[in-house]
Amino acid sequence: MTLGLSIETLTFVHVLISLIAIATGIVWLVDLVGNRARDGMTAVFLATTVLTSVTGFMFPATQFLPSHLFGVISLIVLPAAIYGLYGAKLTGRWRLAYVIGGTFALYLNVFVLIVQGFLKVPALNALAPTQGEPPFAIAQGILLVATVALGYLAVKRYRV
Repeated sequence: MTLGLSIETLTFVHVLISLIAIATGIVWLVDLVGNRARDGMTAVFLATTVLTSVTGFMFPATQFLPSHLFGVISLIVLPAAIYGLYGAKLTGRWRLAYVIGGTFALYLNVFVLIVQGFLKVPALNALAPTQGEPPFAIAQGILLVATVALGYLAVKRYRV
């Protein structure tokens, strides 16, 4: 039990928050590429992205895992992105901090989604049981290229 929740309940809540963060993050990034912004969608993306990192630390662990490192990195990047939007109102370099920070946090979330997919989905696990096989590398490579391309376009096109 963690915070009065069973591991099953915590897992469900964490996965639900993570999927909401990823779905709203994809919409957010596509909106930025199109030079649009939806205040509500942006707030949900940023809040659930913070929450997915925080809830990830609630699982019992005997050692520091790569998922913990991703959570720490995300929780370092996100405050700058959030401040860039809400505190600095996207002025000057804060627009870059917002776009790049949000894009990087989304990348980390989807990276972990792919890792979990290859661990937990039997068909994917059969293709890459150790995550050292080409299908896993291809999936992560596609994610990296797509994130860099969309992030670049967002930086170039999104204006306040």
